[in-house]
Amino acid sequence: MIDMLENSKDPKETAATPVVKESVTSEATEQETAEAIATVENEVAADAENETAVTTTTVAMPDYEAMSLEALVQALEALLKTHTVPQLKNNMEALKSAFNTQFGAILAEKKAAFLADGGNVIDFHFSSPVKTEYNKLLTAYKTQRDAYYGSLEKQLKENLEKRNEIITSLKELIEKGDAKTMYTDFKKLDTTWKSIGGVPKTKYNDTWKIYHHHVERFYDLLHLNNDFRALDFKHNLEEKLKLIAQAEALETKEDINEAFKELQALHKTWKEDIGPVGKEHREEVWGKFSAATKKIHDKRHEYFRSMKTKYQDIIALKLAATEALFAYDASANKTHKDWQKSIKEVEALRKKYFDAGKLPYAKSEEVWQKFKAATKQFNTAKNVFYKQEKSSQNTNLQQKVALIALAESLKDTEDWDTATAAMKKVQADWKKVGHVPRKFSDDLWKQFKAACNHYFDRLHEQKNDVNKEQQAVIDAKKEFLETFKAAATVDLESVLAATETWRALGALPRDVRYLETKFNKQVDAKLGSLSLDANEIALLKFKNFVDGALAQEDFKKLDYEQISMRKKIDELTREVQQLENNLSFIKNATEDNPFVKNVRMGVAKCHADMEIFKEKLQYLKGLNY
Repeated sequence: MIDMLENSKDPKETAATPVVKESVTSEATEQETAEAIATVENEVAADAENETAVTTTTVAMPDYEAMSLEALVQALEALLKTHTVPQLKNNMEALKSAFNTQFGAILAEKKAAFLADGGNVIDFHFSSPVKTEYNKLLTAYKTQRDAYYGSLEKQLKENLEKRNEIITSLKELIEKGDAKTMYTDFKKLDTTWKSIGGVPKTKYNDTWKIYHHHVERFYDLLHLNNDFRALDFKHNLEEKLKLIAQAEALETKEDINEAFKELQALHKTWKEDIGPVGKEHREEVWGKFSAATKKIHDKRHEYFRSMKTKYQDIIALKLAATEALFAYDASANKTHKDWQKSIKEVEALRKKYFDAGKLPYAKSEEVWQKFKAATKQFNTAKNVFYKQEKSSQNTNLQQKVALIALAESLKDTEDWDTATAAMKKVQADWKKVGHVPRKFSDDLWKQFKAACNHYFDRLHEQKNDVNKEQQAVIDAKKEFLETFKAAATVDLESVLAATETWRALGALPRDVRYLETKFNKQVDAKLGSLSLDANEIALLKFKNFVDGALAQEDFKKLDYEQISMRKKIDELTREVQQLENNLSFIKNATEDNPFVKNVRMGVAKCHADMEIFKEKLQYLKGLNY
């Protein structure tokens, strides 16, 4: 083997290799550079462990904190259906944090209400359908995750064994390989090495260094005239110079986190995909690559330092919003409207908290706990009010149900006057009843409105029909009145027949009762023109008046007429008593005395009038209206 493997350089290799400029000396110490390289390589090792799960699919990261519990469960179900375990890690952490925060707040409120009602903390239990569904999906995710990482761990161990076997084979090739086939054998081993997946991150760097060491041994010991070695060195140098250029270009990239990820990818390519270069270039190219790496590392370090200051500003804003929430006074709230206003104001403070920005978990937890406590303080007071409000709303619910039942019992009645008054009172009472639970509000209102509308639609329809009938009566009576006025021949029978016809035509609406007065005047005029006894005419006129009042159902007018008759009879009785008393003061007066005659005539007239009034009164009393 000694005649085939040597340590000296091949002149042809030197000529075929591009010249590399001397590396620019960095002010950074070797230790700082080594630390920068170690940081990147540790990240590469961590990524390499999961390289079998690498995917180009990007999982969108919604604002889980703004979602409801139901929306979070739906999002979790969708994630499990469409993505793999390694893709879900970041989303799952954010989603679980949002769900636990919201449900924790609800749980705390329920517990506070339970204890406020006198419950024992040992007996407290609360769950919900949404939490049950969430737990079910989370269990499914954990099962998938455990299976995935179990399989991954097994695969990583197998890959490590395979790589160790390659290293052993490479060492044997160096020691015992056939000069004619050893390069081809090496390429096969190198191809197999690159095809092996990730290994445990704790073994990644050491395993690579061992393998790379033996690869360099192989090339360094390979025969000087081996053209394959020269070509490989030339190709590897060109590829590493490209990686150096790419690494140096990352310094101008604005997104330092993205630049650092790309730098990790360059280091992985440097290790995994590109072989060694000639000895004369190894230190130089590695120095340049290390210098570029350190610049990105330092820039990232400065970025995190600036972010620390930014985080302090965010924390200050979040604490200010939290203190304002702690100081919020809702003690004066007495009504639902008051609390709705407070809820909007508190939500504005909450928005300030979330709009301040996001923090890493390590910095956000303490602030978040304070914010939760401030929110809980407000929610506890709010829940006490709405618990009482709920009791009041249940009472209101029963009242509205009773009003609906009453409205529905009236909606088909024909007793218009009574029902209309009752319906208006029901509507007025409805307005006085306070809020009911929201889930019943719309349905109750629809039922109540339907019953009221049904009744009043019927009432308006009935009024429209009545109005048509009344107009027909008005037109007929106007026409009959004109005919009666124009009649040339008049006798008692025709007058009585006219009054019967007039009554038969129907009752007049209140606003046209003047037609009744016009007709009665015509009747009085025609009766007056007849050769009848005055008392008889007066009684006929009175009966005509009474019949008109009965036709109009104006019973109050008849009652008033009875009172008037009794009053007139009483007045006439007193007048007779006064006249007869006056006669008692005249002594020795004869009947032919003019004064006595006048008094006797007055007394006779009073008695005659009293008889007429008594007859009218007797007629009214006999009607039984």
